[in-house]
Amino acid sequence: MDILSDQHLADYRSQLTVDIGSALKQLAAVSLTPQSFTFYTSVAVMSSAKIEGEPLEVDSYVKYKMQQVEYLPELVRKPDDLFQAYIFAEKNELNQANLLHSHRLLAQHLLPEKWRGIYRTSQMLVMEHNTGKIQFEAAPASLVSAEMDKLWRDIAALRQSSLSETEVFYYAAYLHLTFVCIHPFNDGNGRAARLLEKWFLADRLGAVGWYVPSERHYYQHVNEYYRNLNRVGVFYDQLDYARADWFLQMLPNAV
Repeated sequence: MDILSDQHLADYRSQLTVDIGSALKQLAAVSLTPQSFTFYTSVAVMSSAKIEGEPLEVDSYVKYKMQQVEYLPELVRKPDDLFQAYIFAEKNELNQANLLHSHRLLAQHLLPEKWRGIYRTSQMLVMEHNTGKIQFEAAPASLVSAEMDKLWRDIAALRQSSLSETEVFYYAAYLHLTFVCIHPFNDGNGRAARLLEKWFLADRLGAVGWYVPSERHYYQHVNEYYRNLNRVGVFYDQLDYARADWFLQMLPNAV
């Protein structure tokens, strides 16, 4: 593969404390109805939005989507944009063109139209939302398109491979982490990365992948989430993915 790696898979397996297969069977027992999908997606969307500092509470957004409770438009615009991106992803193939379209949807009230679904052309310092401190320096602008092409070639190869459930979780979290480190957009990268992770799970595991409560888990452990992202390094050309396991283990712990 071009940018992902199986080099750390053995260590990942040895550190697992979750029986992923059994956990997925329990999730699969959930009634997969349109209503349950709306509920789980609402929780996922608002949890992901909360990580980025959106003020509306998760349970309030669920009431808004499931019970038509009204809230001020400015509280629901960005979560609604992200919800539409999830709905689009659930109905469409996982590929670069569709991810770019998903970003156009989720960034409708986040970025000017000319930067929605477009890779950035400027340098990017990533700030931690809670403290305002610099997290890391993302991929140089001159490398963004090439690095994303590598990532999408790897995703295409993985989609054609026979993967165990453990491998699916490993690569889903790995591509989430890699996407965040590249930080290809001017904004909306965290939302897009968590959607991409979920999209890959559903692509390889079927509908049950959409029910993995990954975004909620990351929000409930948001300080750990940022700390584990930071463990691989500050500068893109010096990232050490041998230190990625702390982050990779968060996804199986979500189930």
